[in-house]
Amino acid sequence: MTSIVTILVLFGVFFSIVAGIGILRLPDMYSRLHAASKSSTLGVSLVLLAVFIYFWYFENQFEITLILALVFIYIIAPTGAHMLARSAFHSDVEPYQLTILNELRRDELGYEELTEEDKRKIEARKKEQELDE
Repeated sequence: MTSIVTILVLFGVFFSIVAGIGILRLPDMYSRLHAASKSSTLGVSLVLLAVFIYFWYFENQFEITLILALVFIYIIAPTGAHMLARSAFHSDVEPYQLTILNELRRDELGYEELTEEDKRKIEARKKEQELDE
C-alpha cells in the first residue's frame, strides 16, 4: 500500500510540474489556461487521493472532506477555466498568431469567416508541412 501511495504522489507531482511548465512556456492565454486546468486538476486529484488512501489504510480514518475536495476540484476547475476562456474571447483577447481555426467564432457567427491573414497562415502551415515531409 505504501508503494501505491508513493506512486500516486509522484504522478500527482509530475502532472503539477507539467502544469507549471505549461503555464510558463505556452504562447497564449487560451493554451496556458488549458495547461493550468487540465494538468493541475489531475495532479492535485492524485495527491489528494494518495492522502485519502494513506489516512484510510494507515491511520484508520475515513476523511470524507478529501472525497468532497476531489469532487469539488473536478467540477470547479474545468468550469472556471471554461468561464475564463469565454470571457477572454468576448473581451477580444487574441489567440496565438499561428491559430487558424476559431471554432467559437464560427459557432457564434454560423459560418467560418476566414480573413486574408488566416488564409496566409493556412498557406504557410501547408508549406511547412510539405518541407517537413
